[in-house]
Amino acid sequence: MIVWKQLRVPLLALTLGSVILTLGNVVLAPTKDKRTVTPFVFPEQVPLSQWRLSISPPLTKSTKEHSTLLAQKHYRYMKNDLFLDIEMRYLTDGDGERLFREYTSISSSANVRQREGVGYYGVGVDKQRAYLSACINSQGGSTFTQKQFDQNQYFSDLQPQRVLSWLLGQEGFKDRRCLWAHLSIPLKNSSPEAAYQVLENAWFSWYQWWQPRFPKS
Repeated sequence: MIVWKQLRVPLLALTLGSVILTLGNVVLAPTKDKRTVTPFVFPEQVPLSQWRLSISPPLTKSTKEHSTLLAQKHYRYMKNDLFLDIEMRYLTDGDGERLFREYTSISSSANVRQREGVGYYGVGVDKQRAYLSACINSQGGSTFTQKQFDQNQYFSDLQPQRVLSWLLGQEGFKDRRCLWAHLSIPLKNSSPEAAYQVLENAWFSWYQWWQPRFPKS
């Protein structure tokens, strides 16, 4: 009994240390989560307040191989005589800036903005079209840069429910999945700021619809 009491503290310390080292290795290790992602198909119709769904041409397939791309869909909406195009891509990569460069022909940098209750997104103008891009995160919130995505995931990973799900094997500890959205409208005779307001209003509604419907892992 005396021996057990003497060994109890060192054994508890060793056990706790092992758990911390394991968690640290999972959090800090650069290896990607190799779990099989459940297939996902974008719905044909998504409601968008004040907009009417129009005929949506399919997205052209890129000549480059994108190992992180799981699914994609193009939605087109109309309000009065204005067309809104929304490109959606489901990926295992949360670097919104890289996705922005890879899937658009836009060379200029976007201006990053933030909305309480939604998150970060980038806006800009290119070739007489105003655009808005963002990555909807699996654990909530939207991001535009890799740093924002990593920070958002870090705080999400610290939640007890996430840790428990990982320990039970229900989820991978690192979830790099992203629903990347790229919205755009023609400038016509409006100012960039007026166009941004139209895009932002559409984006906030779009985000609110998609966040609770993020694909299951």
